Amino acid sequence: MTDAAAALARWHAVVEARDPAGLPALVAEGAVFRSPAVHAPQEGRDTVVGYLTAAFTVLGPSLTYHREWLGEDSAVLEFTTEVGGREVHGVDMITWGGDGLITDFTVMVRPMKGLQAVVEEMGAELLRMLGA
Repeated sequence: MTDAAAALARWHAVVEARDPAGLPALVAEGAVFRSPAVHAPQEGRDTVVGYLTAAFTVLGPSLTYHREWLGEDSAVLEFTTEVGGREVHGVDMITWGGDGLITDFTVMVRPMKGLQAVVEEMGAELLRMLGA
């Protein structure tokens, strides 16, 4: 059984440090990332870490978690941030395996104009990271 509270505390520590170097140690090898900006689930540790790293850059500077709901192996975290001058309100839904590593990370964002700003800036950041 996962100690979701301990796993969540590790997530918060990396987010508060604003240092994506801590992400690989939090993500399981077969993890899946689901984004409102990408139709298909993104699979594998390296891919999930890449998306989360880009999110740290795009969402991170003003990302603030306001409320959280904790389950046995999962949590839902409500956040706000600003992207491209647009207010963004969303939730991160995180599931951990028995080893305390993230197995599933789903992001939901509103309003539509905020989502559009996230899609644009995440796309640009992912291309920058890939050196394109």
